[in-house]
Amino acid sequence: MANNGSLKSTIAVSLTNYLDAGAIVAGASGLTLWQNYLGLSEVHLGWLNFISANCLGAALGAIIGGFLADKYGRKFIFTYNLLVYMTGVLLVMLSVNFPMLLAGFLVTGISVGVGVPASWTYISESSEVNNRGRNICISQMSWGFGPMLILFLGMLFAPGGYLFSWVESLAHFIGGNNLSDEALNVFSSRVVFFSLFVVAFVAWNLQRGLQESAEFTKGQETGSKEQEKPGVMDNIKVLFQNRIAVKTALFLATIYLTWNLVASVMGFFQPHIYETAGGVSNEYANMLACAGWAFVVGVTFVLSFLIDKWPHKLFYVLGLLAALATWAVIIVGVNGMGSLWAFSILWGINGGLSVQIFYALWGSELFPAKFRAGAQGLMFFVVRGLSAVWGIVFTLIYGENGEGFTLAAWCMIALLLISLVVGVIGAPNTQGKSLEQITRERYGEM
Repeated sequence: MANNGSLKSTIAVSLTNYLDAGAIVAGASGLTLWQNYLGLSEVHLGWLNFISANCLGAALGAIIGGFLADKYGRKFIFTYNLLVYMTGVLLVMLSVNFPMLLAGFLVTGISVGVGVPASWTYISESSEVNNRGRNICISQMSWGFGPMLILFLGMLFAPGGYLFSWVESLAHFIGGNNLSDEALNVFSSRVVFFSLFVVAFVAWNLQRGLQESAEFTKGQETGSKEQEKPGVMDNIKVLFQNRIAVKTALFLATIYLTWNLVASVMGFFQPHIYETAGGVSNEYANMLACAGWAFVVGVTFVLSFLIDKWPHKLFYVLGLLAALATWAVIIVGVNGMGSLWAFSILWGINGGLSVQIFYALWGSELFPAKFRAGAQGLMFFVVRGLSAVWGIVFTLIYGENGEGFTLAAWCMIALLLISLVVGVIGAPNTQGKSLEQITRERYGEM
């Protein structure tokens, strides 16, 4: 088992994943409410997805944050980044028009991107050899808890939900008694975003008290002995000039991109899909999505006990088979609540064994410490950036009322098959090896 220090730091840093997924799903759970309040079209929704924590915002933040973490340290990111996140969440909470809402999604997304590469890198660098996979799974559980709890809150606070009367009272207290139904209803989403603000404040206080990664400190001491200390651009140059690093980046970017193009749509549009294609209420849509995320947490919890003992490739394949089965349900046809529940549960199983777990694990193992976070940030930039474009394309394929959902499902299956095949061919054997040993085997002495 990991020592308490490792476990505590893993939990503190994993809150970044909670806030990442929470920001995506908080927007998703109230998407229809914001649409009605501000009179937004499907194209507007596509743009919100495009610049959010789901896509472009996170992409921009990742490429900045990854290289900043390699230049100034992982602790530097933890000290300042969540202040930006809280600012973005406040913008969303207070939004009264589309530009303000768009700005809030963008700022929040940039902060998410800045934090993710540093957090995955820090967890791996702070873990013991035989607990590295377990600790990444804890991080992934946090990524599952975020949506599960946010959707649960969304369900309680949604119009018609058990606590909506409390939301009504708050809305009338702040906005007066003449609010339109749309303005009243969207207060449930504002309250959900406030919960993220509270968690971000707690996480910021925990993370800024962490010690710097020992591997980063060791690298800095080595660099200080050299005549000229390498900077951020030097590390980028080294990354692209190293054949092994380039091949590794291409492999990881391919498996993560093809899976994430599917997952990004699910993360942002899932409740909206249930409402339009499934014809259920906002409250029921959030309940379906919440149940799926409960499976993510449960399956990842089981995986955390096995991932450092059993072959990674086994779990990788099982996760993608569950993902393929999810979209096969759509091909067969949504013909009742049974189909919607099968869709939600199968995707939850995939989330618990997701490609993201192995991307985070392998991405922090397969690069040397000097550009480990930067490489992850660069790949995250590519993946989330292309996911932003795909989010807009998806809205065009999907249509206003879900009429193109079957075609979209075939596209998803094709992407998942690519992730499956490439991952099976290129999966590395890193279990039981230290990060230093992996680096020496792949790159020699650096």
